[in-house]
Amino acid sequence: MQKLIDWIDQFLTHVEIEKNQSLKTVENYKHYLGRFQEWAGDVKPNNINLPLVQKYRLYLNRMENNKKKSDGTLSLKTENYHMIALRAFLKYLARNDVESLAPEKITLSKTGERTVEFLTPEEIVRLFQAVERSNQKGIRDYAILETLFSTGLRVSELTNLNISQVDLKRGEFMVRGKGRKPRIVFLSEKAIRCIKLYLNTRTDNLEPLFISHSPNTKRAGILDEERLRLSERSVQNIVKKYALLAGIIKKVTPHTLRHSFATGLLTNGADIRSVQEMLGHASITTTQIYTHITNKRLKEIHEKFHPDEKGKQKSDGHIIIGQDM
Repeated sequence: MQKLIDWIDQFLTHVEIEKNQSLKTVENYKHYLGRFQEWAGDVKPNNINLPLVQKYRLYLNRMENNKKKSDGTLSLKTENYHMIALRAFLKYLARNDVESLAPEKITLSKTGERTVEFLTPEEIVRLFQAVERSNQKGIRDYAILETLFSTGLRVSELTNLNISQVDLKRGEFMVRGKGRKPRIVFLSEKAIRCIKLYLNTRTDNLEPLFISHSPNTKRAGILDEERLRLSERSVQNIVKKYALLAGIIKKVTPHTLRHSFATGLLTNGADIRSVQEMLGHASITTTQIYTHITNKRLKEIHEKFHPDEKGKQKSDGHIIIGQDM
């Protein structure tokens, strides 16, 4: 029988070629399964069983890592990522008639209800006001913030954008998100103006929509467009910079703007299926993390228009529809 590491290599090839998953997904699978292989050693697939997996989970639970719980060990979310990767690998073995643990026997740890961090309308205003647009970098940064906020793009989708890809006349373009799934993205009128203004400051013929304007790159004479393309980390630092300047105390990332885009749509009446499509979520379950926002909005409307238990008039002047019994 083939070694575990050989089966993992075949699985990674399957994920990339046959399932057409992104290279980032392949890297994640490689990382999580590589850790399992390193821990398990030369174990054969037919020797992978529940007691072995439970020992591995115990190992992960006690492992120190950067993504930590308060006691310095791996978070339950990260532990679950390891189990998801292992479960996907076992499904691959089963489809290839390789005897091993049934994938459905691996369950995930309960991590509690997921919530999202988003910016209030007032915080959004402060964030944009913090950008000084008197120079090229400021104009670029404002365009980046506006594009993120008005489209709900993932940071990787933003940094991969090319000028030729974005139709500023129609205000739309196509991106490939997770799993290389294509979707149409729409730009607001303000975002179109901001991008046009930024592009008018550029004298290069480079393809990336957003590039570095660091003095260091200019002094080094770098002309390679992929080296000049803004990295995900650079965009994260840009968002963090203006959030701090705006005095926003919560942690703000590009994904926070994506969450703000989604919650803004829902609170203004968009249906969840439309939001799912605009965010590029494969499953409606993922989009449903935002339903607590709409639930809160419905509760506020109910409290505003429904009288209290004694039927008294609300403070905003709505008529009384009941009497004391």
